[in-house]
Amino acid sequence: MGESDHSRGRPLIGESVLRLEDRPLLVGEGRFLGDVSFEDELHLRVVRSDIAHGVLRGVDLDDVLAAEGVVAAWAADEVAHVPAIEFRMTGLDELRPHCQRILAGERVRYVGDPVAVVIAEDPYLAEDAAELAFVDIEPLEPVLEATSPEAVAPLTLEHEHGDVEAAFAGAHRIVELRATVGRHSGIPLETRGLLARPVDGDGPEGDRVELHGIAKVPHYNCATIAAMLGLAPGQVVGREGHVGGGFGIRGELYPEDLLVTYAALKLGRPVKWVEDRREHLVAANHSRDQAYQVRAAIDADGVVQAIDADFFHDQGGYVRTHGATVPNLSVALLPGPYLVPSYRVRGHIRLTNKTPAGTYRAPGRFESTFVRERLLDRVATEYSLDPVEVRRRNLIPAEAMPFDRGVSTLGTPLVYDSGDYHRLLERLLTHVGYESLRESLAQRRRAGEMVGVGVGMFVEKSGLGPFDDVRVRRLDDGGVEVVTGAASVGQGMETVIAQICADVLGVDYADVSVRHGQTDMIGRGMGAFASRVTVMTGVAVYMAANELAATGEAAEATFHTDHMTYPYGAHAAVVRVDEGTGGVTVERYIVAYDVGRAVNPMLVEGQIIGGVAQGIGGALLELFAYDPDGQPLATSFMDYLMPTVAEQPPVEVLLSEDAPSPLNPLGLKGAGEGGTTACGAAIAAAIDDAIGRPGAVTALPATPELVRSLLRT
Repeated sequence: MGESDHSRGRPLIGESVLRLEDRPLLVGEGRFLGDVSFEDELHLRVVRSDIAHGVLRGVDLDDVLAAEGVVAAWAADEVAHVPAIEFRMTGLDELRPHCQRILAGERVRYVGDPVAVVIAEDPYLAEDAAELAFVDIEPLEPVLEATSPEAVAPLTLEHEHGDVEAAFAGAHRIVELRATVGRHSGIPLETRGLLARPVDGDGPEGDRVELHGIAKVPHYNCATIAAMLGLAPGQVVGREGHVGGGFGIRGELYPEDLLVTYAALKLGRPVKWVEDRREHLVAANHSRDQAYQVRAAIDADGVVQAIDADFFHDQGGYVRTHGATVPNLSVALLPGPYLVPSYRVRGHIRLTNKTPAGTYRAPGRFESTFVRERLLDRVATEYSLDPVEVRRRNLIPAEAMPFDRGVSTLGTPLVYDSGDYHRLLERLLTHVGYESLRESLAQRRRAGEMVGVGVGMFVEKSGLGPFDDVRVRRLDDGGVEVVTGAASVGQGMETVIAQICADVLGVDYADVSVRHGQTDMIGRGMGAFASRVTVMTGVAVYMAANELAATGEAAEATFHTDHMTYPYGAHAAVVRVDEGTGGVTVERYIVAYDVGRAVNPMLVEGQIIGGVAQGIGGALLELFAYDPDGQPLATSFMDYLMPTVAEQPPVEVLLSEDAPSPLNPLGLKGAGEGGTTACGAAIAAAIDDAIGRPGAVTALPATPELVRSLLRT
């Protein structure tokens, strides 16, 4: 056993210790789904619609069943008894009729909609046989714009507080903005997949099925699959392994998860499915895709008195497990870190014939932050003020904390727990040397370069409850075991949880083993999403470890909360625009971010840097486009462009701990999404500055084509 820094009087919380997760990955001992196989394994392939919208007249599988190696092939009638996939979050009755069945039966609603499955002895034979399926679809006119009158309109989210009409009637000036954020999503290196293995049971639950490749919310998904297939909750067991990226998209309950499990139970053999990249790009959740019309009432000093907003959220063909989560977050967090005494918003959820949408890192906030910060930049232009000065005049002061935003989201009142927004902004400006930077960029522009700087601010949400359970016990060899219902999607949770536990118990953090994602080891668990694990699981471990330290026996603890925590930040971007091509190069990127208290600053910085990469992708490159027939135009990495090391600048991270959360004993706030949130806003402002067109960029991604069009007008 190693001697801990803590045992020598040095606390572990706050130390940038190395990740416990990395060694097996670095030496090639990772166990991703592709590394897991069992004897007598079968392979499943999904037959998907190649039409965006149409009446499904029938699926002929005769040739499929006659093909080499095929064990079974089914269309919708085989699984008609299985209900549609329900919501995990923010489920509303108005949306329920638009949930997705696991195989389409009457209509197809996007290219990629599952219509049949083929199970064969070999993955290649399954793929060959699936090509033999005859799918008879009568095409219908696709709807491809959420703003179209033909788009299905199940629900509008509305909120209003303050006297909006009076604010506009008395405004010194009214500023208006139209803005859009294009459709893109998280594209993890490891595509989705699942392996279901029937297991003879000798316990009270009887026979079971183990699910390998399950991620993010294993307890929820296993319990839901069991209920949908008529099994007892304990008969479906999650076995989480290594995960090749999460970002919101992975781990939600998809049709394929039910199909694989059903096939394994029906055939009594292990069944494995791993999607290829094309499938991932057309079938896994897309995100973003919002269009806004916003106006603001401004007083004589450039202070926003009211915001009135309408936006359309393109949900795609079905409402999946997140329900109304993304537009709900857009509604709640559009005002951001600014006072905005009066606020009215209408978020229109619309269904189109595109891939269904869900969450992606900073869901609803990347979009609304872009719009709000563009609105503040427009105020600056209208009043001939520096964009930074407009923000100074509108930020919520530290003495107003906690600040009740007057709205609820994800089932909790939105009350900013703590923050000093002015202080963080000034820290960012001092670090970049804002005034001298602007002058140096002006000199470069006079010399013929197109260069500029932009700033964006935001408030994030994190630490979503309502609970997390943990068990902590000492092992015979002197180590410590933590069992949790949280999950790992690569964020370093094992290290952080071990640090907190070791800090309390005075042991080496490397001697703490963290067991997660095994649903039969602990009765319930919320998993990993919404930047919640460090806050929720971390505090539960802190509580249990303190009890263990006091009693010497194994300890359990549950951390409950009715509120989220609210980290906040500011981004600055310096960009160079190529006048000939319209290409944008990010020369320098800075993120100032307050997380309350950083358990492991190095891991927080890693989260921020990774988030910036994804934010740059959404700001400049990534787009799921469709042709007029609803055919997806980005079905490979030839057409769906993501940032590489060539597009990613060094990221300067200014990590702040000025405002610990009063809502938990460690002062923790989440850190997973703040690197992404304001990227679109800061880069758009920097492009405006570079081309000398204030307010020009109102649509993302700012592709070379878009920038060239701005240069021509």
